[in-house]
Amino acid sequence: MIEGCAYSLMNHPNNGLEEKLDEIIAKIASAQQKDGYLMTYFILNDLNQRWTNMDKHEMYCCGHLIEAAIAYYNATGKKTLLDIAIKYADHIDKTFGEQKKKWVPGHQEIELALVKLYRATKDQRYLHLSHWLLEQRGQNLGDWENKDYYQDLKPVAQLSKINGHAVRAMYMFTGMADLASITEDTTYIQALDRLWDDVVNTKMYITGGIGSSRKNEGFTEDYDLPNAEAYCETCASVGMVFWNQRMNMLKGDGKYIDILEKSMYNGALAGISLSADHFFYVNPLESDGSHHRKAWYGTACCPSQISRFLPSVGNYIYATSSNALWINLYIGSTTTVNINNIPVDISQTTDYPWKGKVTLHVNPSQNQTFTIKLRLPGWCNKYTLTVNGKEYRAKQEKGYLLIERSWNANDSITFDMPMPIKVMSADPRVKANIGKRCLQRGPLVYCMEEVDNPLYNKATISPSMEYKATFTPQLLNGIISITATAADSTSYKFIPYYAWDNRSPGKMKVWIDYVE
Repeated sequence: MIEGCAYSLMNHPNNGLEEKLDEIIAKIASAQQKDGYLMTYFILNDLNQRWTNMDKHEMYCCGHLIEAAIAYYNATGKKTLLDIAIKYADHIDKTFGEQKKKWVPGHQEIELALVKLYRATKDQRYLHLSHWLLEQRGQNLGDWENKDYYQDLKPVAQLSKINGHAVRAMYMFTGMADLASITEDTTYIQALDRLWDDVVNTKMYITGGIGSSRKNEGFTEDYDLPNAEAYCETCASVGMVFWNQRMNMLKGDGKYIDILEKSMYNGALAGISLSADHFFYVNPLESDGSHHRKAWYGTACCPSQISRFLPSVGNYIYATSSNALWINLYIGSTTTVNINNIPVDISQTTDYPWKGKVTLHVNPSQNQTFTIKLRLPGWCNKYTLTVNGKEYRAKQEKGYLLIERSWNANDSITFDMPMPIKVMSADPRVKANIGKRCLQRGPLVYCMEEVDNPLYNKATISPSMEYKATFTPQLLNGIISITATAADSTSYKFIPYYAWDNRSPGKMKVWIDYVE
């Protein structure tokens, strides 16, 4: 919650919110033990039981504390929470490591948080501790029987296939990518490449959701992707955003942002209602009408995950490297970046994801030559590109269009991507989708709800169907819906998947029977 509020404060300063957070942070400070330990479960019960059970989320909670502390410091410049987090991290560093207590975190999170803390403080101890914790996995040190569930079957550098709990895996891979970006550990990079191919090609839903099984909130065998029983935890889709953003930073390949975007607009965004006060923990691709968002959950990770993710989306739009500005997401925004130590103001105007036209204004503080890399989305088959009104023939590289030139004040780029309606088929090895198709337009996956379709139970689509996209401002806060019309004038209505279950209860499905 604090982390989400911090991101919100960066865009929307709010004195009342900041005062409330300072009040909460003071309470957190007063609860911290003298040695730095901070976990109310044990402080309020039996402090002697701390660090006796690897599955009690002590390091997981410290990781989230670190992330919140860094976000709040970046937003406000206030160090109180950061000092608390550093004190707790130091306690962990004194307690665990080589020639100290052995430990395998039951739920990964601290690994990526420690890399963030290293970047914020430049203290190498945190980087070493993150690496040490990752290296403890697969060494027969975990105090649990189900090693598969905890990603504890083999050392992380040897992994080829994703296993176990989906959110734990996402946080672990994110931490590995963070470490590899600093240490250039090729064994980690090779493992992450193998794991990414496994997840994206054999374990991911078309919505970017992952983790098909309710039993372990995670994975089973390849291509096991049931629709009504799909688990697809909201946190796992957000985890896909984290991991793919890190892979993009590591590799500079647009294919990772394609997956990030898919997971963000479909898998993660479905996790919150349009009224922003009800949440999905589980995101199936088909419902009999009994699955609804709730105001809260006993395990409250998904509401708080969404509350910290949505205000942070700005962090994923742009990236910089030496002599290049990367435009990863097409979202109306303004920012200032430094290229070769020269400030460059960037503004982006677009109705994406409803329309594919993007206008960028580039304003360097002084004329300079650098490359702007526009991501060419995987769904985009053709486009037009102009610079200052003149057609520009850009070189393509790793999913980006490269515009290399001398940039001057008030330069502009117009990038226009038509958004045809696509009829999508699944890999034929996905048994649940044999004889079915679904609709996608731009990055958005569509579904059919019973509330719009009296003939829902008989619905089929065929090659002769005609599809029309229509913007309906009064429907679901303003969406582009799709009407599919058959030769006999039977028609069906589709809405973006993220917007389902926001009206009267009813059935829903993404994959529709297909009749040749």
